[in-house]
Amino acid sequence: MVLQLKNISLKRGEKWILKDLNWKVEKGQNWVLFGLNGAGKTSLLNLLNAFYFPTKGEISVLGMEFGKTYLAERLRKQIGFVSSSLQEKFHRDDNAFEVVLSGAFASIGLYETPSETIKEKAVSLLERLGCLDYANREYETLSQGEKQRVQIARALMADPPLLILDEPTYGLDFIAREKLLESIEEIAKGPNAPTMIYVTHHVEEILPVFKKTLLLKDGQVFASGDTNDLISSEQLSHFFDLPVRVIWTNNRPLLSKVQMVKN
Repeated sequence: MVLQLKNISLKRGEKWILKDLNWKVEKGQNWVLFGLNGAGKTSLLNLLNAFYFPTKGEISVLGMEFGKTYLAERLRKQIGFVSSSLQEKFHRDDNAFEVVLSGAFASIGLYETPSETIKEKAVSLLERLGCLDYANREYETLSQGEKQRVQIARALMADPPLLILDEPTYGLDFIAREKLLESIEEIAKGPNAPTMIYVTHHVEEILPVFKKTLLLKDGQVFASGDTNDLISSEQLSHFFDLPVRVIWTNNRPLLSKVQMVKN
């Protein structure tokens, strides 16, 4: 079991952000965490990364049970995390190569001297993700798509058993988005691939490798199960409280609103 949530609730001030969440992710499963803005996706990710602790319930991630041991630093070293929220934390003068190297130490910034083996691995990942041509450029000068690729390379440096991709196509145009999605699909199909959680509110980004989906709405699990069953016209019409149509083409879903005919 990669992660298990049992009746998890999270309260901030007087407001319940998450309520009675139950979720199991097994090794080798790739999940989509789908929800609209304000659904509680970010709060749930903060729980999984041990930035928050639940108000109620039990949570275990990568065999570490919250509340029974001090696990935050140890846990985060085993989770590859890619998010636009990290971009502002990287040091302004660090180049792409240094950002990737820092992933071996789970640090923001490079404070230790990497071995030749670590350097070779960073070069290999930069090449694999198509980043080698700009390895020596400062991270802040890169395009959004280039930054996301570098972040994914950084996240893979420690061979994490769990990789969380938090809206990795944010701010990308169509071509950059599709190229990044191709890279994510290659990672999922590669040898010793990590279990992956892909966080989004765009159904068209859901790749065939993500066989499982959790629909999160108003801080609660609306439904969870097989992606093909949940990403459907019927289920998403209930989810959105709005008539929608889902069409699957090339094993990818497309979403549109159903136009109501007026008499």
